[in-house]
Amino acid sequence: MGLGPRIDLRVSQQLVMTQQLQQAIKLLALSNLEIEAVIAEELAKNPLLESQPGEGSATSDTIVREDREFGDDAADPSGSDELIGSRLGTEDSPVDMDWQAAALETDSFADVGGGSAGDEAFDFDRLEGGETGLAEHLLAQLRGTGGTIGRLAGAIVNELEETGYLDTSLKLIAEECEASEAEAEQALELVQSLDPPGVGARSLEECIAIQAKAADRYDPAMARLIANLDLLAKGRMADLRRICGVDEEDLADMVRELRAYDPKPGCRFADKEPEAITPDVFVRRAGGGWLVELNNAALPKVLVNRRYHAELKRGPQDKASKAWLGECLQSANWLVKALDQRARTIVKVASEIVKQQQGFFEQGVAALRPLTLAKVAEAIEMHESTVSRVTSNKYLACDRGMFELKYFFGSGVASEGGEGAAAEAVKAAIKAIIDEESEILSDDAIAVMLKDRGMDAARRTVVKYREAMGIGSSIQRRRQRKMIAG
Repeated sequence: MGLGPRIDLRVSQQLVMTQQLQQAIKLLALSNLEIEAVIAEELAKNPLLESQPGEGSATSDTIVREDREFGDDAADPSGSDELIGSRLGTEDSPVDMDWQAAALETDSFADVGGGSAGDEAFDFDRLEGGETGLAEHLLAQLRGTGGTIGRLAGAIVNELEETGYLDTSLKLIAEECEASEAEAEQALELVQSLDPPGVGARSLEECIAIQAKAADRYDPAMARLIANLDLLAKGRMADLRRICGVDEEDLADMVRELRAYDPKPGCRFADKEPEAITPDVFVRRAGGGWLVELNNAALPKVLVNRRYHAELKRGPQDKASKAWLGECLQSANWLVKALDQRARTIVKVASEIVKQQQGFFEQGVAALRPLTLAKVAEAIEMHESTVSRVTSNKYLACDRGMFELKYFFGSGVASEGGEGAAAEAVKAAIKAIIDEESEILSDDAIAVMLKDRGMDAARRTVVKYREAMGIGSSIQRRRQRKMIAG
């Protein structure tokens, strides 16, 4: 066979993802807060987009429904997988139609609407009323302290962890400030004298010792107790009485004193108000089944202003202006369609979750079943990766509370019913057994009790779930009960 250049014709298939398709897929994984930021950015740069306040109520009659399980012939909302085969952003697409009216006609709704974003200006006064952080709190106490010690103390404060501990070596801080280690030690003593007591410590023992000194309780017996915190954690009270040279009553008093100290004194300044979580869908009982509603108040309603587009198109335009206007229209059409598909897909996935976990909504966590992304994806004829994106940062509100969609997925253990019990259900059963125990039960005994309840969990499974919930072993629980009783 001769060597030389030649031309071959080959046929192959490959999936080419356009930039718009990649962006549409990314939208699925975003939370409502992140989606609002995307919408705000698009509104700022695209004159053809406009935001309208929605109906303002999550209990509007305009809903997305999935109740085929209970016999109704509800329309099946299309999923975001269809974006792969659809033409996004074409000029003739009626993307500025009244989605609400169309939804009522087809008995399925996927409007991205309901919020009133943009109705009021941002309140900049909120930025001034924030709580003081740990560093600011400590630096305010150091005002007026000058010289090398003051400079070193400020550097130490800026190196403190959120908990108030100092993990950076004093030698390194001294070198950076061009000072001696002795001066750094003096600066650390200054920081450790500030409020709250315990900041600037380099270990738990030092943190507790600083607080004991501040409370004027740091005597030789307390010092020995603080130096043997590991024995206290193991419940070796007899050894501690011998080491500290105190009787049982004095030791109990010292232990009560230690429990009043804060092991992480800096965290009180790091605490922030938890962000309010807005549910993406609501689940409520309706007739003999469950109704899944899109939260209309979660996002603003985004439409394409075709009237403004027509006015701009009629005006004088050069080639560049015409191309720019076309890009704006295409981008606006794409955003409205992508948000619409996102809403429909969220409801479709949430509806299937409600179907699969109907026992949870009726009976609680004990009725949770093992569920995988693949099972839901197969049921709604979507790709598993799509379901994974949809369930990220999305929340469902029902009579039992607020739950992330990911909460309903997980492995489990076998049960006599054949369907199995979800891991959360097994954890809830283990916690209930331990909370109700009159005598401390071993992991083997708990496994037997679970089997009596229809959950075939091995001892190692009990250990794994117990440790995941932060519950101690039978030995640790017995020691803890003895310490409380003593």
